[in-house]
Amino acid sequence: MKFNGGEYDVIVVGAGHAGCEAALASARMGCKTLVITMSLDSIALMPCNPSIGGTGKGHLVREIDALGGEMGINIDKTFIQSRMINTAKGPAVHSLRAQADKYKYHKEMKNTLENQENLDLIMDEVVEVISEGNVVKGVSTKLGANYYCKALILSTGVYLNSKIYIGEVSFYEGPNALGYSKYLTDSLVKLGLRMRRFKTGTPARIHRDSIDFSKMEIQKGDEKIIPFSFMNDELEVRQEPCYLTRTTEKTHKIIMDNIKRSAMYSGEIESVGPRYCPSIEDKIVRFSDKLTHQTFIEPEGLDTKEMYIQGISTSLPYEVQIDMYKSITGLENCKIMRPAYAIEYDCIDPTQLKPSLEIKGIENLFSAGQFNGTSGYEEAAAQGLIAGINASLKIQGKEPFILDRSEGYIGVLIDDLVTKGTNEPYRMMTSRCEYRLLLRQDNADLRLTEKGYKIGLVTEERYKKYKIKKEQLDKEIDRLKTERVTPKQINNILEEMNLPKINTGMSLYEFLKRPEFDYEVLERIGKGPQTEILETVKEQCQIIAKYEGYIDKQLKQIDQFKKLENKKLPQNIDYSKIDGLRLEARQKLNDIRPISIGQASRISGVSPADISVLLIYLEQIKRGENIEK
Repeated sequence: MKFNGGEYDVIVVGAGHAGCEAALASARMGCKTLVITMSLDSIALMPCNPSIGGTGKGHLVREIDALGGEMGINIDKTFIQSRMINTAKGPAVHSLRAQADKYKYHKEMKNTLENQENLDLIMDEVVEVISEGNVVKGVSTKLGANYYCKALILSTGVYLNSKIYIGEVSFYEGPNALGYSKYLTDSLVKLGLRMRRFKTGTPARIHRDSIDFSKMEIQKGDEKIIPFSFMNDELEVRQEPCYLTRTTEKTHKIIMDNIKRSAMYSGEIESVGPRYCPSIEDKIVRFSDKLTHQTFIEPEGLDTKEMYIQGISTSLPYEVQIDMYKSITGLENCKIMRPAYAIEYDCIDPTQLKPSLEIKGIENLFSAGQFNGTSGYEEAAAQGLIAGINASLKIQGKEPFILDRSEGYIGVLIDDLVTKGTNEPYRMMTSRCEYRLLLRQDNADLRLTEKGYKIGLVTEERYKKYKIKKEQLDKEIDRLKTERVTPKQINNILEEMNLPKINTGMSLYEFLKRPEFDYEVLERIGKGPQTEILETVKEQCQIIAKYEGYIDKQLKQIDQFKKLENKKLPQNIDYSKIDGLRLEARQKLNDIRPISIGQASRISGVSPADISVLLIYLEQIKRGENIEK
């Protein structure tokens, strides 16, 4: 017999990185919100690498922060090492990465949820979705409660029918020996969702005192720490080092001698894993010409001796793992505290989602995170934020909030999922973003804070800080374009730098376009800002000046992109009745139901000729012609 546990505006199932962002966004936008998690100890859990950010992923965190999310704030409170990576390349691919104290990260996020107004947090397991027809009404739990809601967000991570594999040993369990969700998948299938099976994995954790760091290369954090959150100007933290070492020929021999005992190669696991985060078995098979592979040894926190062995995830048997890890330079006497494992789990085909992350054909049901076929804490958090925003907006009777590909990495992530789908756990990379010179991590606040403020998620304090930066930037760009530097003022410095002298004056803006010059040189010649401005404003000015030509080119590309995005497609079209469309295009269009010509053009199986047919069809609708055949 079920009892009534309560009524809410929004219920969030799961409290991983997606669930935390979804719940906080919903509650902060004024919705009475409930989070149901199978364990309070799994809130914002980092079962794999205890880090936030990295290539492409750092962009997502900065965008989450600019919109009023929590991940950037939380990692700034809890990191133990920070590095800006890809600095040898252009600013478009610079990405911030921070090593977290995983236990402190969990504790701080749990504390944030517990103290959030409008937010209740309970430990229970959701076993069924309550619905009437195609309208979701709430959930039933293992402890016998029915909770009712106006919108439901599924952020179940890797816990649906999750199965652990360590060689020939396998058992149903969640990460870190937590429980798994046994019944919810059946309920979702009854609702009509298309489910699939994906796989991921994690390396072993090794006792710090059993590692010989003298054989490894030390990896220190940046001297100048750049915060993830735009709310922080600077941070002072004693940073912990990481270490770089490599596998050996002996490592590779141990693996190849036992490859058939790996769950991945024995046929025990049939699901697909992330191509861009391969197991050590995959690396050795796919890159057989390489004699060694690098691995990073990273601390899991300040109050634990566990060290994470990045790059050596595996599903080999435990006894083989012991020999394998001991064959790595510096790990000859290592003691494994937690063995590596692979984990298989249920998720959905994300082409069933609208760009708002509401599931098509099921009213009021949203989803986010690894349940949508992604891989990574940052991808999950980004989706959670958008799902939380859109669930709240729907309850408030407002239009959904959708970022397109020209507005943010979050837009690229979601568009890729709902338009193209994915055959493996999806990972964000800078190469996926065609407008990456404009969508840099350093300008995420300038791109998105205004949008977050209009939604009601950005606080007055954050908005005020953004306005100050924006005003300083506009004034400084005007000053740089107006003030000039003369040959007399600069030629001595040019001579010192072994650079050609100039014969005529130029604006400071033109001066900054030259790769050799920056604000330090401007200040040497007395042409720095007359009033104090933020260092981040100086950085923006330099990037805008130096990359102006490329930026203008991308802005023109975006204008063309927007024209197709603004050609909206009615959602009640029956594509099977449109003459001229190929059969595959009709099937794909009816399944994806794109919201615009732009989205339709990115669907695999829809050709340029099909797009021409759709454009003619839209023109006929506009003219009011009889198009029924």
